[in-house]
Amino acid sequence: MNLEETAKAIQPLDKAAMEQASRRWDGIAKPLHSLGLLERAVIRIAGMQRTAKVALSPRALLIFCADNGVVAQGVTQTDQSVTALVAENFTKGQTSACVMAKKAGVDLFPVDIGIAQEKKIPGLLQEKIRPGTADLTQGPAMSRAEAVWAVEAGIRLSRQLSRQGYRAIATGEMGIGNTTTSAAVAAVLLGRDPAQVTGIGAGLSHEGLIRKVEAIRKGIAVNRPDPADALDVLAKVGGLDLAGIAGTFLGGASAGVPVVIDGFISAAAALIAARICPASAAYMLASHVSAEPAGQLLLDALGQQAILHAQMCLGEGTGAVALFPVLDMGIAVYEQMQSFVEIEMEPYVDFQKEETPCSRL
Repeated sequence: MNLEETAKAIQPLDKAAMEQASRRWDGIAKPLHSLGLLERAVIRIAGMQRTAKVALSPRALLIFCADNGVVAQGVTQTDQSVTALVAENFTKGQTSACVMAKKAGVDLFPVDIGIAQEKKIPGLLQEKIRPGTADLTQGPAMSRAEAVWAVEAGIRLSRQLSRQGYRAIATGEMGIGNTTTSAAVAAVLLGRDPAQVTGIGAGLSHEGLIRKVEAIRKGIAVNRPDPADALDVLAKVGGLDLAGIAGTFLGGASAGVPVVIDGFISAAAALIAARICPASAAYMLASHVSAEPAGQLLLDALGQQAILHAQMCLGEGTGAVALFPVLDMGIAVYEQMQSFVEIEMEPYVDFQKEETPCSRL
């Protein structure tokens, strides 16, 4: 499916399934709403999967790897060679995301969507659009057509995982310089000054942070991306990894599959997807609040509440996969706990309830 067809295929959440899931939670023999966001997440997942019998296994982590030409402006502590190195380590199970994904029962799929190095790495899915983007301070990071192709690669991969039976997808990335591109996207789409949304990434000095902010300002001034056109913003100041992740959100939503937002970079991509097709936001689950300055701002713009608050900022999908064991526990309670009727106990009365179950989500 192309981008236009995918956007048209995204349906609203199934209210009947959500109502059924909400009634199940209210009937479980425990204080009402006492698992908070876990209950809300399960209800939303029911709406996404169009059944009150929710399932998050098997699950996958898609990690999009790409380089960014803006590193030429001294906005990173390391050079582009690290992108290819870490991408290869994904295939060997030798990264933080690999270790965490294995523990959480998540299958990991690393993707070369724009690594500058042309070396073919066994085990790395090949979806390369171009060998890294251009320096956004000198002109557009990529063409609009390239941005669309990268988004459609994410759509294709997420829908393929759905056809293979995966019930949930986590998003991750690897690309030296991608906190710069993400901050540029956030600045434009949120209407914020770059200094408000830009952090130190993987560990910049104070002087490095100043260079980073100035590079973003220059990129925005040179390219003049249109805030009302998310694809224009993506092409001019974004990155190929962001595009692939945005496509994953859109493809997952079109297939009725929950897609988990990782951190700052993933959230920037999620906002691109939501601006392309607002209905896709309903199929997103926020894992954690990134320690980057724009982490909470992006989630607010998406209308998302993160379940984890751990000051994480590693990327790679580590926050997204960390959410699954917590959701597993919530689903276990949802499925296995006895009801008030079964234990012959008078149900709790919800004195605060002034709305329908779904309207409080």
